[in-house]
Amino acid sequence: MRAKQPLLLLLCLMASAAIVAGAFHLGSRRAQADVMEQGSRQLQLMAPDLQSLLERFETLPFVLGQQHEVADALAHADDPAVVARMNASLQAIQRQARVGALYLMDRKGLTIAASNWDQPLGFVGKNFSYRPYFSEALAGRAGRFYGIGTNTGEAGYFIAQPVHRNGSAGGPVDGVIVVKTTLDEFENTWASSEDPIVLADRSGVIFRTNRPAWRYHSLHPLSAATRAELARTQQYMGQTITPLAEPTGPYVTRAVGRLGWQLMLFPGTGRALRAGLQWAAGAALLLACAGVSGWALHQRRRRLQERTESRAALQRAARDLEQRIHERTEELSATNRHLAQKYAKLQEAERLLRNTRDEFVQAGKLAMLGQMAAGMTHELNQPLAAIRAFADNARTFLARGMPEQADGNLGHISDASARMGAIIAQLKGFARKDEAIASVDLARSVQASAFLLESEFKRRNTVLEIDTGATPLHVTGNAVRIEQVLINLLRNALDAVDGAPEKRVWVAMAQEDGAAVVRIRDSGPGISAQVAAHLFEPFFTTKPSGQGLGLGLAISSSIVQAMNGRLGAHNPEGGGAQFELRLPLQAVPDHNEHDSEEHTP
Repeated sequence: MRAKQPLLLLLCLMASAAIVAGAFHLGSRRAQADVMEQGSRQLQLMAPDLQSLLERFETLPFVLGQQHEVADALAHADDPAVVARMNASLQAIQRQARVGALYLMDRKGLTIAASNWDQPLGFVGKNFSYRPYFSEALAGRAGRFYGIGTNTGEAGYFIAQPVHRNGSAGGPVDGVIVVKTTLDEFENTWASSEDPIVLADRSGVIFRTNRPAWRYHSLHPLSAATRAELARTQQYMGQTITPLAEPTGPYVTRAVGRLGWQLMLFPGTGRALRAGLQWAAGAALLLACAGVSGWALHQRRRRLQERTESRAALQRAARDLEQRIHERTEELSATNRHLAQKYAKLQEAERLLRNTRDEFVQAGKLAMLGQMAAGMTHELNQPLAAIRAFADNARTFLARGMPEQADGNLGHISDASARMGAIIAQLKGFARKDEAIASVDLARSVQASAFLLESEFKRRNTVLEIDTGATPLHVTGNAVRIEQVLINLLRNALDAVDGAPEKRVWVAMAQEDGAAVVRIRDSGPGISAQVAAHLFEPFFTTKPSGQGLGLGLAISSSIVQAMNGRLGAHNPEGGGAQFELRLPLQAVPDHNEHDSEEHTP
């Protein structure tokens, strides 16, 4: 029985697949028939409109051909005054009738007058004897033709009528008068259709369609005779007619016009496909419901059988369970004793871990104290160097009997000492987060920082150029901390140009995107890619041992970030390195508060 179940299941699946496929086929065929019928009704509405458009101006060239002034223009084609009157008359009629063009040709096909005589691409002087409508009109019949204008490059529908001598019908034909209309307005109504609509000539060449990629392609390969005829009449001048590359699918068609045209509509297969899928989904749903119902009945019978078997199994399991409970109780008792021993060991390990953690915390505190002490040594070296330089200058001034200059240097020494106190206060501020925030004139901070390093620049024969700009730049922050950053950047630039052929440092200020920007550039060798990756890390330095702790840029970066700013560095064009300090610009600075808080020598 069980061996037959897979075969039975396979047969059921195959039958279900066949039913679903049949439903899909039936549904798609019925939907496709409805779509084709709908397309046929649509063409029944469109074809009369196109026919009406083609016949709208059928009588216009005939009526004009009966006018005596047209025959006079042909008889006196060498008279400029007659031709001018004919041009004006054709132009007035063309504008009133709203056609593309009106023009008059002699028996040789030469255009002697046209409504577009005053346009750059006018027809006057052009010969159209190769057009089929000319030869038909010359034979005394109405000529009709559709093609691309060889002069303007614009496609149109041409209607030609013969012009008889003295305006009498049946007499000798002296010329041909032609009206050119366009089908653009009719084609524009197709744009809203989702289905492809085409207008093809008797050769199967598509010349009007709502699918631009189909235009001037053929529905089937053209014969050699057809290609020769198209080339002779220049019907589609400049276009290479090739068969459509994409499949067109089923279509409905309707004859229209007197030139053997076919108005065709290609209903999309998407609707038929969706209908087929819906039918198939419905059939699959019904089969699924039937299968689920059968499966439920089968499962109910199995449950009844299993319930009987389970009762016997429960009785056996109850006996086995009692035996296993006894065994498990013994095992759990032994496990509890083992866990108690492990818990005691874990408590001992936890105490050891807690002591180790406390030691690491203490080591971290000591490391931080060492970092702050190293940073203080690095930052105090700058004002100490200034004090030493001012003291040497004061002694020189006293020796030369220049007490006023010596007094000025002593004042600078006092200011530098105050600056050392301010720096120490700053370093304390890192711990207690107590900072004096005010409006800071960035130009004055730059000048103050440069003043403290003036003697150092002179001692190293380095040129310092400062451009503070024409517009004052005010930022919100701490003046001493900003000067601390600027002094550190200037000293780094000074160290960078020590071995350079040209020792020069530039400082420039600017306002960009609501921020004040200070750029400090040097003429040194620049920053290598390896150094740039670690430039603002603590204790990273490229200076020899004993000349730097690698904390200056790290501290400067933290100061700038605390003021919502950004400190960056790169190698500009022209060589050297450039550091860029960017701080948010203060819209309306408070000058009184700025003067009270800012400290400059």
